[in-house]
Amino acid sequence: MNIDGGVNDAREEALTAEVVRSFAAADPRLKEILSALVTHLHAFIREVRLTPEEWSAGIDFLAQAGHITDDRRQEFILLSDVLGASMQTVTVNAPPNPAATESTVLGPFFADGSPLAANGEDIARGAPGSPCWVELAIRSESGDPVRGARVEVWGAGDDGLYDVQRSGEVMANRAHFFTGGDGLVRFWGILPSAYPIPDDGPVGRLLAATGRSEMRPAHLHFLVSADGFAPLVTHLFVSGDRYLTTDAVFGVRPSLVVDFQEHGADEEAPGGRTIAGPWYSMNHEFVLVNEDGA
Repeated sequence: MNIDGGVNDAREEALTAEVVRSFAAADPRLKEILSALVTHLHAFIREVRLTPEEWSAGIDFLAQAGHITDDRRQEFILLSDVLGASMQTVTVNAPPNPAATESTVLGPFFADGSPLAANGEDIARGAPGSPCWVELAIRSESGDPVRGARVEVWGAGDDGLYDVQRSGEVMANRAHFFTGGDGLVRFWGILPSAYPIPDDGPVGRLLAATGRSEMRPAHLHFLVSADGFAPLVTHLFVSGDRYLTTDAVFGVRPSLVVDFQEHGADEEAPGGRTIAGPWYSMNHEFVLVNEDGA
């Protein structure tokens, strides 16, 4: 128990002020960020009366996150995601125009160097799952098609794994496209399936300790960029998925939940493709905002 709260309060406040003063010579924005970080961090420590043992456990947790991180897995992004920090950053930077497509988290499985694909191409490249035909329209706020937009797409197979989680070097169910004058992108991929985030590390243990689900609802990832427009990082979620209200990373937005239509083998597939079993299709429009936010 704090016997003399007044004395301790003064000491604690003085320490916070001393640390904040140490940033006086920093770049103004860096000073603002670090000063706020220290102020809130110290306030947290004081509020919960953090013990040395708890502090040590927290440091050990972060060390474990660093040890498990490599060029294929980013545990710190995963931690940010499950604490809602990633989505809160997205939210505070969201464009004010309600007509713009909403953003969501990038996630830990984005990879540079995806293969260029042509309209109509099958990007699955052996990843397991039901065939899915995707049609996207990239538009400006005024409704005009956006020419030359780079559209990155990536998703997990129905085994719950992304290509970077599998052995080998093949990039599967991952590609990028460029829009033509019509602003359209079309491709064959895989029907998204719900899957667990990696739970064999410290973040998984955190979820287990708090009784939270490790599941993400079925979705496809997109990163859209074009000259003169703000980049768009978003998902499209499968309507009716059981995990839409319990997403482990808080990334679901109602406007991003779309219908994936099921088709029978007797229905003609786009591009004259013959499919022995059921296949799916989805179409959606992404609205980009001007780079200057105007």
